[in-house]
Amino acid sequence: MNAQPTALAANKQNTAQQASQEIDLMALLGALIDRKYFIIALTAAFMFIGVVYAVLSTPVYQATAMIQVEDGSGSVPGFDDMAGMFESTSAAVTEIELLKSRSIIGEAVDSLKLDIIVVPKLYPFIGGRAFRKFTPLAEGELAEPSFGASSYAWGGESVDVFRFDVPNSAIGRGFTLVAQVNNGVALLDGESEQILAGKVGQELTNGQFNLTVRSLNAREGTEFTILRKDRLNTILDLQAAIGASEKGKDSGIINLSLQSTKPAYAEKVLDKVAGIYVRRNVERNSAEAKKSLDFLEVQLPEIKKQLEFAEQRFNDYQIKRQSINITLETQGVLEQVVKLETKLQELELKRLEMSRKFKRDHPTYQGLIEQISAVNEQKKELVGEVGNLPETQQELLRLKRDVEVSNQIYTLLLGKTQELDIVRAGTVGNVRIIDSAEVNTSKPVKPKKALIVVMATMLGGMLAVAIVLVQKAMHKGVEDPNEIEAIGLPVYASVPYSDYQDKLTGFSKALKNKVNKPKSVLALDNPADLSIEALRSLRTSLHFAMMEAKNNIIAISGPSPGVGKSFISVNLAAVLAQSGKKVLIIDADMRKGYLQTQFGLKWNDGLSDYLSGRLNLTQVTKPTTVAGLSVITRGQIPPNPSELLMHSNFSKLVAEVSAEYDIVIIDTPPILAVTDPAIVSAHTGTTLLVTRFGQNHIKEIELTRNRFEQNGIDVKGVVFNGVLKKASNAYGYYGYYNYEYKSDK
Repeated sequence: MNAQPTALAANKQNTAQQASQEIDLMALLGALIDRKYFIIALTAAFMFIGVVYAVLSTPVYQATAMIQVEDGSGSVPGFDDMAGMFESTSAAVTEIELLKSRSIIGEAVDSLKLDIIVVPKLYPFIGGRAFRKFTPLAEGELAEPSFGASSYAWGGESVDVFRFDVPNSAIGRGFTLVAQVNNGVALLDGESEQILAGKVGQELTNGQFNLTVRSLNAREGTEFTILRKDRLNTILDLQAAIGASEKGKDSGIINLSLQSTKPAYAEKVLDKVAGIYVRRNVERNSAEAKKSLDFLEVQLPEIKKQLEFAEQRFNDYQIKRQSINITLETQGVLEQVVKLETKLQELELKRLEMSRKFKRDHPTYQGLIEQISAVNEQKKELVGEVGNLPETQQELLRLKRDVEVSNQIYTLLLGKTQELDIVRAGTVGNVRIIDSAEVNTSKPVKPKKALIVVMATMLGGMLAVAIVLVQKAMHKGVEDPNEIEAIGLPVYASVPYSDYQDKLTGFSKALKNKVNKPKSVLALDNPADLSIEALRSLRTSLHFAMMEAKNNIIAISGPSPGVGKSFISVNLAAVLAQSGKKVLIIDADMRKGYLQTQFGLKWNDGLSDYLSGRLNLTQVTKPTTVAGLSVITRGQIPPNPSELLMHSNFSKLVAEVSAEYDIVIIDTPPILAVTDPAIVSAHTGTTLLVTRFGQNHIKEIELTRNRFEQNGIDVKGVVFNGVLKKASNAYGYYGYYNYEYKSDK
């Protein structure tokens, strides 16, 4: 039996939660609509900043080049077999790392003097654009200076610094280079003190600083900023700036790129790096041939000396023995010995070559040793046969053998040297430049002007929206009367904000303060105002709310100052008086009360004077221009307002005015500031709170009610004052704005 009601209650709760969430979302959207002009203004400001930045920013250009990495190095036709000894393959990734190595980049830095930075001094903000936009019609033409700022470069200025040496302590520090008359230059430090001075083309030095300017094109007085960067940091910066990537997988094509604000600089640097890389690659591929060639060039002079020595000994022996000739038998043995000696020398050369490539226990090296041993055995056998020849023939054979062997070896080494020299000279490397560096000056890669403007606009819009949402999240002032009713306080009336009231009080929205101006009551000056219509509704609600009250006295208070208690009190009293009631309004705020200003009266002879016993009720009661409405002003400011209200005279006053008037309204100070409202409300039959739209937090309202309840006072309800028509509450409640109903004129 209870299951169905429980389910219905749960459904109602879910529906309420969904509705609450929907209202919150619409409230956020409404908050954005309310601040639309702020959002538009901030977005437009960011868009303008983006446009200015895009127009004035220095364009960045990109130089690109392409290099091909082949699988193997080329060789000279006819020497393929020999060149095959020195072939090598390199993956593109390896070549990229070699290309960006400090060795290659460092050589480019040194060759192009990239660690010397010279830039013209430009006029702030607009100088860069003016310098870039100037196009000289003739060589050496300079732009005319603007605003009389001749020390700045305006277009066409250039300087070429060949040398700039500074002490280690001055590396990375900027100096000023000033163009002087008659092609002169001067180097100044940061405090404008002259360090060096002289002519273009001269080497200027003072022992610590060395400066050589190759060329200069600038008017007298034009300044340049010059600095010497640290070499290592320059190399590292260039390594990071140069982009290198393989086009496709295993394609062997490397794309190079370098971005700079100077197109010529980007082309020059990228071409230099690519050229050094290709040259180093050729040198690397010909390194093996060069090592063998260096070895042979060391051996050739020694072999030549041995040959000359052998020939000299042979000739001397022949002269000594009177031209003895070798017999046919000895000639045959000689030829065999020479062949074995030549073969042995060849094998020995190969062994030396192998010893630089392989360890001694390598099979190839061991095989070569075995061949040398076999040839030595054959040589020993022939030497044994020579022993059977006559002594003269043996000596002649030995000398002739030395000559022939030395000659054969020298000829062999000479031929090998020439072959290796041809191989080394003909090596082209396994990389080559396909496309040299080039820059498309018509399309800079940065900045993307359209993208910058779009991003700046979006950033401004998002920032504006974020600011609005954060402000709304931080601002917890109640803007929906349903929140007040949710804590158990009925809202008797929602009083719209009145622009006409600002005119009466002299409030200036521009100055955010009040100006001196004669005051009046809104209910009298503009009875058709929406605020007054809301107070008429409050008058009807009070009629029924006061039926069970102990007396006809209404206390009006609020959580904090500035909520409009006096406005509500005065105009409610006027509306009640206009309905034929006899009404009295009492200003119980004896500290800062100002009800007298609304009726053009003075503050003296008021409530404090009555409570102190100095005056009676007749003397403190003052008539107003509204028929049936009287007022008691605050009187002199007493030192003890709370104590005066607790005096029996106040109880006496309440009894007297309750009997004499139909309705009595007492305007009290804020309950959270002082205890006066609690004292006053203890003598009244009805207590109302006035809260301000968007100003009072719901916790503040709860604390106000609790403060009254702690003193045994029941708050009848709330008057929600100053309601603004906003999109954020358009889907909730905005009272009389929805139903404005005026007569036709």
